[in-house]
Amino acid sequence: MKVVSNTTPIISLSSIKRIEILKELFNEIHIPRYVYKEIKTKNLFGYKEIDSDWFVVHDIKGEKYLGFLLNELDIGEAETIVLAKEIDADILIIDERIGYNIAKSQDIFAIGTLSVLLIAKEKGLIQNVKPLLDKMLQKGRWYSEKTYKRFLEKIGEKS
Repeated sequence: MKVVSNTTPIISLSSIKRIEILKELFNEIHIPRYVYKEIKTKNLFGYKEIDSDWFVVHDIKGEKYLGFLLNELDIGEAETIVLAKEIDADILIIDERIGYNIAKSQDIFAIGTLSVLLIAKEKGLIQNVKPLLDKMLQKGRWYSEKTYKRFLEKIGEKS
């Protein structure tokens, strides 16, 4: 299974020291060079973890398509979507709503960090999503109160 990730899911899971969930679920994660640079340059959560051998860094080939995407997205999100198309990814992990919607419009199966946590729960890797979600919020991740409550209710973990 080929899985591509944008920056935010990596930072979010790294901030709560649960980045290994990605490895346990998907074995390896493909990222574009810009996502790697973004995490390394800004010394963000995931700074060390991104050098693990299960992260595969790619230079994208379809740079001419970036221009179209850069009208709506930052370069990391744009490269992530292009990479997902180039390697025919099975899953794209992206949290930003516009990027998610663009990916879906291009027939890319996209999920966000919340879905990753739900899959981890369903596979028995974690018992509950809420404690991890709360930790991510404490570390600076943001979800609207409505999204937070709706998601927890949907998965049977009332807030």
